[in-house]
Amino acid sequence: MGYQSPMIRVNDSITIEDWELTESFTRAQGPGGQNVNKVSTAVELRFEAERSPNLTGPVKARLKRLAGRRWTNDGALIIFVQETRSQARNRELAEVRLRELILKALETPKRRIKTRPTLGSQRRRIAAKKQRGEVKSLRGKVNDDD
Repeated sequence: MGYQSPMIRVNDSITIEDWELTESFTRAQGPGGQNVNKVSTAVELRFEAERSPNLTGPVKARLKRLAGRRWTNDGALIIFVQETRSQARNRELAEVRLRELILKALETPKRRIKTRPTLGSQRRRIAAKKQRGEVKSLRGKVNDDD
């Protein structure tokens, strides 16, 4: 009972073809009165990310990490939207979320450059630890030698 969605343009170089997307509609929960019991307004957009020829391996790996529980065992990304009472608006929201997720996965994270702590910061840290130790040593038992 899936509906083939038209292709989605992510950016100038990446477009998601219609065979990679499947939409299915179910009844939404929440507000809507009698409408919520009659009309299937919730949208489940399924994107076959693992089989997509437009995404590179590293992008797919980042997309999988970003998707979390929305990533299925067979390599599909599922986006479920039931926020509005309109099926068309929910479809738009699902496509926008998919586009944003892919754009976020396209960003390559900056490599971390290892740095050593400065000598001043090391000295400040040690001085703070010594002062803290002195405060704690003063908390010992009081001797009543008088």
